[in-house]
Amino acid sequence: MAFSKLKVFLEMIKFEHTVFALPFAYSGALLAEKRIPTAHDLLWITLAMVGARTAAMSLNRVIDRHIDAKNPRTAGRALPKGLLGVGEVWVYVLISFVILLFSAHQLSPLAFQLSPFAVLALLTYSYTKRFTWACHLVLGAVLGMAPLGSWIGINGSIHLAPVVLALGVLFWVAGFDIIYACDDYAFDLKEGLFSIPARFGIKRALHISVLFHVAAALLFLSTGLLLKLGVLYLAGVFIAVGILFYQHILVRPDDLSRAGVAFFNLNGTLSVVMFIFTFLDIIYPLQVI
Repeated sequence: MAFSKLKVFLEMIKFEHTVFALPFAYSGALLAEKRIPTAHDLLWITLAMVGARTAAMSLNRVIDRHIDAKNPRTAGRALPKGLLGVGEVWVYVLISFVILLFSAHQLSPLAFQLSPFAVLALLTYSYTKRFTWACHLVLGAVLGMAPLGSWIGINGSIHLAPVVLALGVLFWVAGFDIIYACDDYAFDLKEGLFSIPARFGIKRALHISVLFHVAAALLFLSTGLLLKLGVLYLAGVFIAVGILFYQHILVRPDDLSRAGVAFFNLNGTLSVVMFIFTFLDIIYPLQVI
């Protein structure tokens, strides 16, 4: 019974979507001192990310459960179907926050001091679709905390470079979340929910998504320039740009059938590619940009 409930919970929070933020958290850790982090740091960064991601998705599901029940796309989720109880999910949220806060404490004093702001951001995001079309940018800011938090956890300080990388993640996430939100365009209009597609229409929303992804690419490149990274990091950025370009070829205002591929497969690949080439650049710094 317990294993069955755990399986339902992991499906509910889409645990596999951790691939979006965790590789960037590891990238931030690599760049903090331009070396492979210690096992201690990697352990607590991983646990902090798991705690933050689990808390965020659990909160999103429990806060949006009534909206999800009305939406044909989400009506089959665990809470609307009664496969999990609201109280059970709140327990998961509290446990996840404890893991996040304790992990931050193990990393550095500054990371622990700033962790309440991370908790506040996680608590706030799920409500934003009720009052602002900038909800995509808020989601991006939440995931952008991954590389910045890792840097602070290891370095114990804040630097311009991880802030720029965090902004790159912000615009990357906001861009693909706009594409994902296009599937709910009609539902959001009907229910009075806020999103960039609902506010500006699908065609303009996709144009805004392109602009966000251009900004993300420039910010990723700027991170390399600020840290004087090498050609391998630059190669990773170029591959990421190619993935973003292909993503926008797949999705058109009159054909959103491949939005799911653009959302998960391509963006999950981009995150992993950026981490791999950051890792290779740290190990084999071939040439300064």
